[in-house]
Amino acid sequence: MEQLAQQLINGLSLGSIYALIALGYTMVYGIIQLINFAHGEVYMVGAYVGYSCMTFLRLGFFESLLIAMVACGMLGVVIERVAYKPLRNSTRIAALITAIGVSLLLQYVMMAFVGADVRTYPALPGYLTASFNVGGVVISAQSLLIIGTSVVLMIALQFIVHRTKLGKAMRAVSMDPDAARLMGVNVDNTISFTFMLGSALAGAAGVLVGVYYNSINPLMGVLPGLKAFVAAVFGGIGIIPGALIGGYFIGASETLVSGYFSSLYKDAVVFGILILVLIFRPAGLLGKNVREKV
Repeated sequence: MEQLAQQLINGLSLGSIYALIALGYTMVYGIIQLINFAHGEVYMVGAYVGYSCMTFLRLGFFESLLIAMVACGMLGVVIERVAYKPLRNSTRIAALITAIGVSLLLQYVMMAFVGADVRTYPALPGYLTASFNVGGVVISAQSLLIIGTSVVLMIALQFIVHRTKLGKAMRAVSMDPDAARLMGVNVDNTISFTFMLGSALAGAAGVLVGVYYNSINPLMGVLPGLKAFVAAVFGGIGIIPGALIGGYFIGASETLVSGYFSSLYKDAVVFGILILVLIFRPAGLLGKNVREKV
């Protein structure tokens, strides 16, 4: 039981990071039905921005986190305006190919600036590296920091979506962009705001994963980005609570497989879950099958 509890605690930490990335996928899909495969690279940029702030500017964790979120939010807006907006009325395959192109562009631009070497994240202050033994289960302050930060950001997102004017505009555009436009909603600005919000959360996840794994590299966004996409699909892509459930489920699955079997199988299990979901429940856990008239 102690080992199970330990793996679940580890799964909560990892799942919190996946959930933050998955929220960006699910919000963008909910608004414009686009799978933004460049989202994992935005998360990578966030990790490097946090690294730079903590290493060269000597800023603390929370200041670096906020700067990374702002930088990634701005990057998300630029990506949407330059790469996706001109293709909004094009076929979905054109937008998908563009997303893959943007992903590769960000990877290799980052390599050109910082190189392909792995960088070690700066050590956190002593009070953030302490550990507590609770009934034989070791809970680190680092895990509490990651889980706590993620929960605060998710609550803030829920507040923005359900309690603000911009959140109401996001929900309106998600339901019917044309009707929202007729009611005075600026659809273009709302879509850009959605990209900014999702990218800011990805930037926060990048800093958290740097703290969690203690290392970053320009290709670090590929696999976590795909796993977060699996989390979004599992919960029901386009549904915010589904992204949260999917993120925690994928995180727990990974740590349990690594703890009881082998870390070699954790990636195979995650993508096996994706295959099963697409076969038996393609709409996701919280999604509903909707019939479309031809």
